[in-house]
Amino acid sequence: MRAVAFKEVGGPEVLRAVELAAPVPGPGEVLIRVAYAGVNYGEVQHRLGDFGPPEGETVTGLEASGTVVALGGGGTGLAVGDEVAAYLPDGGGYAEYAIAPAPFVFPLAELAELGGLDLRTAGAAPLVLTTAYGVLAGAGHLAAGETVLVHAAAGGVGSAAAQLARSLGAAAVYGTVSTEEKAEYASRFGYDEVFLRDGFPEAVRKATSGRGVDLILDPIGGPTRLASFEALAPFGRVAVYGEAARHPDLHLSVLPVWKNNRALTGYNIGDLSRRAPETLRRHARAALGLVASGAVRIDITAEYDLADAPEAQRLLEAGENTGKAVLRVGR
Repeated sequence: MRAVAFKEVGGPEVLRAVELAAPVPGPGEVLIRVAYAGVNYGEVQHRLGDFGPPEGETVTGLEASGTVVALGGGGTGLAVGDEVAAYLPDGGGYAEYAIAPAPFVFPLAELAELGGLDLRTAGAAPLVLTTAYGVLAGAGHLAAGETVLVHAAAGGVGSAAAQLARSLGAAAVYGTVSTEEKAEYASRFGYDEVFLRDGFPEAVRKATSGRGVDLILDPIGGPTRLASFEALAPFGRVAVYGEAARHPDLHLSVLPVWKNNRALTGYNIGDLSRRAPETLRRHARAALGLVASGAVRIDITAEYDLADAPEAQRLLEAGENTGKAVLRVGR
């Protein structure tokens, strides 16, 4: 099968087009002929070695859509020929065939009564939508009437998070971005205001009459994470779900947290896939249902051939992207 793989960590140039044997599904697994694969920052981390060193030719790709072509047994509830969206916790989406655990495979036919998903949109949804929903409803415990601030508001998660927050009852949703161009783009997705990241705590306090926001979504880290605590309302939470800025880990003092009624929480989809797969499946089904119904829109701004995966990752790693990019894998 055609695939894009790497066997050493490094920059986008370590990704190479290769021919590999198609994987074979084991019990409780599904083999999918991939139509589209999403491009996500987690795949950049995979390539950089954050998930451990590669073992031989390693194929990344954490979400995909396509058609079920084989079942590994064990009562999956799926059938050969089903068109599906899938979260791939072990990667593999940058290839013509990929293995997915059956609990993380979602037949598109089950979403048809809500409006349905095409394969292209489905390939951009399982990771990014599940993450956005999980960090809001799971880690962030967002309640109706609360206010939200989303860092990286113009990215794949960010452009969906504002819409999801509204669907969960948020009273106001704000965003931060790095450039004016990204602010203009993010404003299309239901944000009340979008601020440039420099000096955002003051902008948030001004927008909320000094109160701050109840929940902040942070995939960035470093100084942005520290500054986020200054923009929280009483009992406000900073929900961490990434380290895109790749700063060294923070050492937080506890006294300012309890003295100012603040909280820190986290969301990691890989950990959920191992320790709470039913929770992950519930989050994914809820998020996919909102997309199928039209309540949430995934904005696919770029589509690449599979062989162009290195360029797609380069733009994402450099922060030059807006919205969501996908790889066109199916012939």
